Amino acid sequence: MSNRDEVLKLRSDLDAVSTDVQQEFGSFSSEQLNWKPSADRWSVAQCLDHLIIGNKAFFPILESIVNGKKRTVVMERLPVLPGIWGKLLIKSLNPKNPRKMKAPPTFQPASSELPQNIVDQFVSQQGEFGAWMDKTKDLDLERTIITSPALKLITYSVMDAYRFLVLHEQRHFQQAKRVVAEGTFPK
Repeated sequence: MSNRDEVLKLRSDLDAVSTDVQQEFGSFSSEQLNWKPSADRWSVAQCLDHLIIGNKAFFPILESIVNGKKRTVVMERLPVLPGIWGKLLIKSLNPKNPRKMKAPPTFQPASSELPQNIVDQFVSQQGEFGAWMDKTKDLDLERTIITSPALKLITYSVMDAYRFLVLHEQRHFQQAKRVVAEGTFPK
């Protein structure tokens, strides 16, 4: 599959997450969106807030690539490492991976009550994310290496970032659905 075709497939997957989130949670009350099964677990709203925060961190990087202003740093020039990091993140963020992961501090969701329009905010940002995918789909994304906005020692290709970001969204959509499936979820 060509880079372009894969980006188009990932864009379709991204759009599917938006549709699923809107259908599953779009009519929820503020109480339902912010309900947590326990103090150490996230609410539906926190899952969405986490994705909004995480995805938004990539937008300035993508903008610099599209505008031809991205500067390559030393860590991005190291061979092999970006491929290793990319594969590791794809594997670890896959929804089929049952292992819990701790979000980096910069990507933690708000601990206070989030607004009821969090679903609309998420869907709106998905459109922005999709637009960046559209603007980059004809670039050599496998060879365009970027530094993680979460941890400056980690590098990977833009293509791998798209792969794991879409998987990450699917993973947290599943997590949010598990919250709703809890027996004490407010109806």
